[in-house]
Amino acid sequence: MVSERSLEVLRVIVQDYVASREPVGSKAIVERHSFGVSAATIRNDMAQLEEEELISAPHTSSGRVPTDKGYRLFVDQLADRKPLSPAQREAIETFLGQSVGLDDVLLRTVRLLSQITNQVAIVQYPSFARAQVRHVELVGLTEHRLLTVLITDTGRVEQRVVEIEHPVDAPRLERLKGRLNARLGGTNVDASSAILDAIRTESEQEDELLVARVTHALAEQFDEYRHDKLVMAGAANLARTEDDFTGSIYPVLEALEQQVVLLRLFGEMAVDLNGVSASIGRENASFGLGETSIIASNYRSSAGELARLGVLGPTRMDYSNNLAAVRAVARYLSHQLGDN
Repeated sequence: MVSERSLEVLRVIVQDYVASREPVGSKAIVERHSFGVSAATIRNDMAQLEEEELISAPHTSSGRVPTDKGYRLFVDQLADRKPLSPAQREAIETFLGQSVGLDDVLLRTVRLLSQITNQVAIVQYPSFARAQVRHVELVGLTEHRLLTVLITDTGRVEQRVVEIEHPVDAPRLERLKGRLNARLGGTNVDASSAILDAIRTESEQEDELLVARVTHALAEQFDEYRHDKLVMAGAANLARTEDDFTGSIYPVLEALEQQVVLLRLFGEMAVDLNGVSASIGRENASFGLGETSIIASNYRSSAGELARLGVLGPTRMDYSNNLAAVRAVARYLSHQLGDN
């Protein structure tokens, strides 16, 4: 059983090691922190922590570093859930408040989060399977090229260029657009496939090829609403912490390229009572990320769908700051999307 003082010793070992990347010894703890006991007593506490596999000796040095188990205990019980500073909050509101549209706000979110935390920032696009179609627009670009524009109640806009074999006059294009809006308007994305199939089947022979091309393009646009995808920023931060990884950071970079892997990892992380979750070190081994930690939180889209955002970096990260940053940005993003 670990004593209360030993837990405090673990706290300062984590904090000092994160700050310096140097193994922490009993003498340094006595000099830097006010425990009111001797170095010999601190060494006994460290021995207890080592016996519980919460810290370990990386080499013959007298210093110790946290283990994955130690980081887990720190995050679950010892990390200060400190709020962001007023300056940080103002920066979030100012930077994200200037965004226009979903793509822009998510790009700004990952850039901001990577700057605040000095980690790789990841944001999952919300699934808009329940979004409703607001409008379909067909725009003639040239005699053999059209633009299909799909707009939903979430404010998201999807476009596709459609190649056509024969020129289409404006009245004919308007009639097709009217049919599409009459059938699709107000329906949700999930119902789109059956409606597009019906429109294709009911088309007159002279419009058959045109309708097929346009409905195929719209089907691809609807698929974009159903598919999960991620946006990332800050991969260069991994290079700055390359010494925290054994061998090379390339396996981590390769894992980051596999969006399916990251989406599955996000999906398995359950948020705690504070609205955040952490997956540390070997907990991520099956995803090829066994030397990293991920801090994540949920945010809510304008359509009410939940999605994830978070940061990824080495296990030697500033958990207190990152937990606070991820939670604050997720809350502000929900507020921002809700207002839009």
